[in-house]
Amino acid sequence: MDDPLPHYPGYALRRAANASAAELSVRLTEIGLRQVDASVLMLVAANPDITASALGRALDIQRANMVPLLKRMEDGGLLDRIPLDGKSQGLILTEAGHGAHSRALTVIEAFESELLARVPAQHRAHLLPALNALWRDG
Repeated sequence: MDDPLPHYPGYALRRAANASAAELSVRLTEIGLRQVDASVLMLVAANPDITASALGRALDIQRANMVPLLKRMEDGGLLDRIPLDGKSQGLILTEAGHGAHSRALTVIEAFESELLARVPAQHRAHLLPALNALWRDG
């Protein structure tokens, strides 16, 4: 069969994204996390006291979806809220959240290393800048 689809960058990018996301999902599930959980843990660890709205903007998640996500993670003992001012609350990792963050980083860093090893050596330095150029402004 003649398959013209792999010649389209958008198609190849979508296939690569779907395959890598599925593989990472399996690995994170083994430590009891979803990809979005790991992303939240990473951003909160890097930005203690981040607000839920700032976190949602960073992850491109609508408020209606952030509320149950954060509630689930709070109920799971991974996140706490702390008052920032009269009306704002910041998010911080709990002790369990720090442990989950550490486990997630171990899984993600191993996965990313293996993923990059699949790319021909001469293209590795350009891969991340090229991918970021497709979705970041400027």
